[in-house]
Amino acid sequence: MPQIELEKSLKIDTSKFASRQWKNWTEPKIVEVEGLDVAYRREGQGETLVYLHGGAGTRQWGPIHQALAEQFDVIAPEHPGYGDTPRFEDQDSWTDFVLHYDAFFRTLSLTHFHLVGTSLGAWLAANLAVYFPERYASITLITPLGLHIDDEPFIDVFRFQPEAALDALFNGRAAAHEELLVQEGGTSDILQAFHEDGTSALLFWNPRYDYKLNRRLQRVKAPALVIAAEDDRMTGNLQPARYAALLPNSELKTLGNVSNSPTSHALVYENPQEVAALISAFIAKNRTSAPALSTAAKTAAEA
Repeated sequence: MPQIELEKSLKIDTSKFASRQWKNWTEPKIVEVEGLDVAYRREGQGETLVYLHGGAGTRQWGPIHQALAEQFDVIAPEHPGYGDTPRFEDQDSWTDFVLHYDAFFRTLSLTHFHLVGTSLGAWLAANLAVYFPERYASITLITPLGLHIDDEPFIDVFRFQPEAALDALFNGRAAAHEELLVQEGGTSDILQAFHEDGTSALLFWNPRYDYKLNRRLQRVKAPALVIAAEDDRMTGNLQPARYAALLPNSELKTLGNVSNSPTSHALVYENPQEVAALISAFIAKNRTSAPALSTAAKTAAEA
């Protein structure tokens, strides 16, 4: 690919933002990280908390972001190849994502902060905590995946039809959250989902696990909260407990008793306030120095 085309492909076309009207759409900030335009949103005051989305949940400031921003300075980036952030060339491993986020954090002058990830984002957060264990005041993994467990093989999510995937994510309750899931609608949403699924496939099409992560989790230094659903039909019910058992300083919480049906993999959609409350309580109990940045300091870091 000629260099001029590569540079263009790594930039975000902001002209399309003006026409976006879907629920919880907010225009992202854009920062260049090693030549790649990265879309991210930042709201709230208090200690800094970076929230890593899963395989979806992009192009919005959703209920989970809003709930966390009531107490924290929340930064919600879109991973390369998700949302509006372009996919960089030859991106095909967790190592690529770890190095990207190391550069992203350095670009925003983030040195010590809370890290939260959900689903695929929890897998990513675990990798970040393994490689840079001193950076995080705490980590929270919400319905994580990625560990190899003999007794519970991870289903092949890439074989799902869209309706079946939503059914597994929400335990059959996706229709109740349609306004959070539909953006442009129709073909545009299908193409966006196809693009993001393609990025996910580069990470874990085969194998669907990280066989080395079980051993590496002992490197994590920060206190860790693992949040499980009562009935996770997407990744199974053994992943959170295994993460909690392998992380040196961890606490496992199963979020339940909030509805008439067992909670699902989609906790951040169905139960955002309850998830945020668990995170806030955990951070308060394990508080370390994750400095709150003033508005002036934020502006300087993002300049």
